[in-house]
Amino acid sequence: MTTSHESEKATMETAVKPSSLAQVASSQAAKVQGNGADGTGLETRGIHAWFGKHHALADINLNFAAGTVTALIGPSGCGKSTFIRTINRMHEFIPGAAMAGEVLLDGKDVYAPGTDVTKIRLKIGMVFQKPNPFPSMTIGENVLSGLKLAQLKVDNQDELLESCLRRAGLWDEVKDRLNEYGGALSGGQQQRLCIARSLAVNPQVLLMDEPCSALDPGSTLRIEQTIRELSESISIVIVTHNMQQAARVSDYTGFFLSDGGPGRLVELGTTSEIFSNPKEKRTEDYVSGRFG
Repeated sequence: MTTSHESEKATMETAVKPSSLAQVASSQAAKVQGNGADGTGLETRGIHAWFGKHHALADINLNFAAGTVTALIGPSGCGKSTFIRTINRMHEFIPGAAMAGEVLLDGKDVYAPGTDVTKIRLKIGMVFQKPNPFPSMTIGENVLSGLKLAQLKVDNQDELLESCLRRAGLWDEVKDRLNEYGGALSGGQQQRLCIARSLAVNPQVLLMDEPCSALDPGSTLRIEQTIRELSESISIVIVTHNMQQAARVSDYTGFFLSDGGPGRLVELGTTSEIFSNPKEKRTEDYVSGRFG
């Protein structure tokens, strides 16, 4: 005879039993065609990147559909973070760094002569691995700081502030603390504050470089919920070493590998395909944990 305590324990164990990556990823399959978000998406053609003489990336060709989440996975040092930094022209500010190829947004190359880099970064936002709110600014000032830097004017800053914090999943936690410094928030809250700051300038694309690597599981879950909600209106590209996270949040997944040379894109597919039936043996070996 099974006691109620034993039955409850069995139910809990069943509930927390981890799903396979393929099972987790299959839940995202319905959204892979995008959802009609504004813009034509983002495309890279023949991207190469160097640090001095070191060839870090070779011939990366990717097309990011509007209104989807694309996860980039692969071992450390294969060029994932370098790649997304070429997308919004941050790579070029590293001493000795160089790149070749095209990054197209709405069909226009962001590296074309005469392009205003500031305007590019308004359209292609970035959230870093470590939360980086401005320490001398309040929560409200942090969110609106991008507007001041870009010299943009809005009719109602209070409405924009609330909208951005709501979209970042932070409003209910800070609505009575807007005049406190951003550095007083927890790590997870600071990361969502940085997301809200990026949203204030209305980007088409949001790049995220390991946004949850320094966060606790609860904060990670909230960030992942935010990513899924934001993808209804913008394209998101996320670099992650956490394959469970890639399976949970992304519609598409790209696998990068260096194999001793420059990092290359081995395979891109729907997240369900990459984790259940990849075309490349190297992809299968990586997602199954045989290396990396």
